Amino acid sequence: MAEKNKYRIINIRRYIGNENPELGEDELIQILSEFSCPMNPDVERFLKHSSIEFTKKNQSVTYLVFSVIGGSLLGYFTLALKPLTVRGETVSNTIKRKLLRVSELDKKSDTYTMSAYLIAQLGKNYSENNGKMITGAELLELAWDKIKEIQYLGGGMVTFLEAENEEKLLSFYRDNRFSRFDTRQTPSDTDEAHELVQLLRLL
Repeated sequence: MAEKNKYRIINIRRYIGNENPELGEDELIQILSEFSCPMNPDVERFLKHSSIEFTKKNQSVTYLVFSVIGGSLLGYFTLALKPLTVRGETVSNTIKRKLLRVSELDKKSDTYTMSAYLIAQLGKNYSENNGKMITGAELLELAWDKIKEIQYLGGGMVTFLEAENEEKLLSFYRDNRFSRFDTRQTPSDTDEAHELVQLLRLL
């Protein structure tokens, strides 16, 4: 359980287009430059080189997590609204009944198609005390709380994410109530296929 009063969550929209030099895009870029995630270079690369543009285009929104005491950048998460198709054979009958409330069922293919909340990125800042100022579970819980706020305003039920097929990582998400339901092949310029595991959790 995250101690919510320890953290301050800032939507990067607050910086974008702000003419105040103390809270503008230049300041945001400076903040992002302090982020380091050697465990997952893709997470670092997205935050520094794509998060601002994706937010401007409304493709996703990135939230920065700061410590209340000291104001250090501890991590971030990125949320998006995406279409999702779930094959009926991959989930339980209980989940199917719940999906029916918010999806279109194609009986012929036994697939459920809906809009879903995607946790697109999740990363800790290892330049601050080697990432020990917040746990992965706390960061994920803060992202989940933000999704619940959005769901309260706009409805929906399904949250999903995609992860590398590594047991330690998948175990982490299972421990945080996400269930594996499928895999997806990512586009690649090489002949080597890259598979991501898809996991979902219902609100």
